[in-house]
Amino acid sequence: MGKRLWVERNKDGSWDAFSEDGAHIKFGKGRGQFTPGDLLKVSLAACGALSSRFAIESVLGEGAGAHIVVDGKYDDDDDAYLSFDEQLTVDATDAGLSDADADKLKERIIRHIDKSCTVKHSLEREEPVRLNVTVRH
Repeated sequence: MGKRLWVERNKDGSWDAFSEDGAHIKFGKGRGQFTPGDLLKVSLAACGALSSRFAIESVLGEGAGAHIVVDGKYDDDDDAYLSFDEQLTVDATDAGLSDADADKLKERIIRHIDKSCTVKHSLEREEPVRLNVTVRH
């Protein structure tokens, strides 16, 4: 079982998400707030960043990382994302990599993400979401 998470509504209409270990993020539909769809894309990018970290740092050094942009094809009629496009860029211009070394790093990053990115694995599968509603009265 994963980490327990919950959300609570604020008086201003925004929401706060919490985790049992103390993490917190604000979201909503207002200006300057991440929407739930945005957070889905952020989750995919974050998963790629964390999954690729070791491969990148082992070649470029501690603290090196990737710039990851995620976009999604959205269907208004079904209110659902149909697909996601993820662009991961590593700036290795100062590392003096050969073409062969750059290709090896690229393949290693792909292997790490394919092996370790739970969000990517989940989005690629059609997993059921079970909803249980309780109305306390």
